[in-house]
Amino acid sequence: MAYLVGVLIAVVVLLGSIALHEVGHMVPAKRFGVRVSHYFVGFGPTLWSRTRGETEYGIKAIPLGGFVRLVGMYAPAEAVGHPVARTWAGRLAQDARDASAAEIHPGEDHRAFYRLSTPKKLVVMLGGPVMNLLIAFVLLAIVLLGFGVPASTTTLDTVSQCVIPAGESTDRACTEADEPAPGAAAGLRPGDTVVSWDGTPVDTWDELTALIRASGGEATPVVVERDGADVTLTVTPVVAQRPAYDDDGNPRYGADGELVTVPVGFLGVTPTTVREATSVAEVPQALAERTWQTVSVVATLPARIVDLVQTTFGDEERGTDSIIGIVGVGRFAGEIASVEGTGIDWGIRLAGLLEMLASLNIALFVFNLIPLPPLDGGHVAAALWEGARRQVARVRNLPRPGPFDSAKLVPLAYSVFVVLGAMGLLLIYADIVNPVTIT
Repeated sequence: MAYLVGVLIAVVVLLGSIALHEVGHMVPAKRFGVRVSHYFVGFGPTLWSRTRGETEYGIKAIPLGGFVRLVGMYAPAEAVGHPVARTWAGRLAQDARDASAAEIHPGEDHRAFYRLSTPKKLVVMLGGPVMNLLIAFVLLAIVLLGFGVPASTTTLDTVSQCVIPAGESTDRACTEADEPAPGAAAGLRPGDTVVSWDGTPVDTWDELTALIRASGGEATPVVVERDGADVTLTVTPVVAQRPAYDDDGNPRYGADGELVTVPVGFLGVTPTTVREATSVAEVPQALAERTWQTVSVVATLPARIVDLVQTTFGDEERGTDSIIGIVGVGRFAGEIASVEGTGIDWGIRLAGLLEMLASLNIALFVFNLIPLPPLDGGHVAAALWEGARRQVARVRNLPRPGPFDSAKLVPLAYSVFVVLGAMGLLLIYADIVNPVTIT
């Protein structure tokens, strides 16, 4: 049941994100006087629709996107010099111009989208992606301010009975060949809260870890709070090979791929984890970091598609960093909602779901800005080109150019649409036959 609840939450939030994305286009278009004839969530057969004013609102059967129809997207033939359609691409462009012109009511040419100034076109076309970014901001704010982020405390969660060599599973049973762990030998217990180490008060797990790693082989007094009273113990951390970490707190690996270790003091204890709310100032920083990470993924998308093909139709194992499609998103949502473990409740699960959906909206923001039609970024690029031509003409005291013939991009838009469709089908197939799991 929890799995289905997670999937349902993901579907509802995803449909809401799609709907708001289209609102981001529709509202500024209407404010600038453009007639919006259709607003739909989904594609394919219409399940429900209702006309309010001059716009038909509705829901379609395939919930994989949405659209708003802005009247007069393409400039008519007379506005762009009556180009001659000699090739199939030219005929496609001319058909697009004719269809766009047919939507313009008599006497309403001034309400056509192509009539807008470049800044207004940019506002309309960027409205959708920016809406996704705002949704991601809100979801991250709910997670960071409402649920908080995981933080290690100075209260001990586990106390190991032996020293497990670096690189081996910490879950394995101790053997006679393993060295006894100094924490257990000194009498530390799960639930103890470390108050001070060698006379130095400690407030965070990072402070305690630094002190332990620096005191290998030395008998050290440590004060813990146990059952409401302070207890003083003497521990002697052993010197053990433990992973070296970079400035971001990630384990370091050498050029040969092997884990880099260093000799440090080792006690054999792990902290309890709680969720602590962050400040409002950290929400934009988290949003910026995730956006940049997504940009890095999208920039390497062709290579990732090649890897996906190789892992799906070959013998290679699919990595956990592989790109996923709508089926993978649903699977992740179900796994997050149904994960079990000590201290995991619905609050933690919901926070994980919201953070995943925030990342999905960031991906929609970044992906839609790719400067190729029919994506929003393609329309943005066309508007910028039109504006640049007019600015150059103004500086050179030349006649103001007419609107850019964006219908010429229709053949490219069809080609990109086919590629995106094929990529979507590949992702669905891969997520079914060779899924990525997170549990």
